[in-house]
Amino acid sequence: MARLRLPFPTRPQRRGSYRSRSGRDPFGVGRQRQEASPSRSRGNNGLKMRLLIALGLAIFALISYYGNPGDRNQITGEVERVAMPEEKDEEALGLQAVPQMAQQHGGLSPDRGARAHVNDIGAQLLAGLQRYIDQERKSTGEEFVNPYNFDFHLLADRRTVNAFALPGGQVFITEALYRRLGSDGQLAGVLGHEIGHVIERHGNKRMAQQRLFSGLATAAGTAGGDANSVRMAQSVAQMVQMKYGREDELESDKWGVRLLYLADYDPRAMIEVMHVLDEASPGGGPPEMLSTHPKPANRVQYIQRVIAEEFPNGVPGDLRQ
Repeated sequence: MARLRLPFPTRPQRRGSYRSRSGRDPFGVGRQRQEASPSRSRGNNGLKMRLLIALGLAIFALISYYGNPGDRNQITGEVERVAMPEEKDEEALGLQAVPQMAQQHGGLSPDRGARAHVNDIGAQLLAGLQRYIDQERKSTGEEFVNPYNFDFHLLADRRTVNAFALPGGQVFITEALYRRLGSDGQLAGVLGHEIGHVIERHGNKRMAQQRLFSGLATAAGTAGGDANSVRMAQSVAQMVQMKYGREDELESDKWGVRLLYLADYDPRAMIEVMHVLDEASPGGGPPEMLSTHPKPANRVQYIQRVIAEEFPNGVPGDLRQ
């Protein structure tokens, strides 16, 4: 409680108002308000400082991402915002992670015949990709090239139904998924989808996006000024990144359809792959909004749309299954 200042006059006081006698405004509001204002001022200054820092962090994150002129994709020709503009850096990152990925899934499969099978289907898809690149170069007159050295790995893991790709062309499939596939076309669909991730540089783009969202989350947490604000901002950023992940999966499904046809396989094998994945997760998995992968049933609808767009006159009947 503030100490009241009592007057010590050096000359006799004159009678007058309450303020002149007591040194206070009526109802005790004047001097107390003046004495309380410095603390509120300090609080306001602290808030203003946090907001200024948060604004600076947000502007830096936005400029770092949107100020990036982007890098031209040598396969698609699209200009993309990526964390690593040099494809050789993507390859180096992927190669560095291969031993760790293999170790997490029990190493490479001991089945040499199965490993050779995966490599053979992968080579067919890459030959189809090269035909696509040659066609694009011929029709547009622009320079298109495949800058990646792809490698295909069959992992010994017989429990985890999965396939994935690292930046730069390292493609993996587990035995658990490989053994569930019923045809070369289905295997080609899985590998083609993963090749699509590499082509579109999804991992590289996600790293750039992660920097952006991390910077914005830090700015939002700084503005809030407490741990709860930071956690909430990070949760929102994570949800946004999940949305990008789902879009990446659908984009790769489109490449799966395209590469299947380019390798002379029936693109409807992609739909069969979705049924395999659906059967492999009878519990349904987490809600789609909390997963980076769309549910197989929703992907089937998308793949059917893509096939209808790519083949308006119907899928040719002479393709391999």
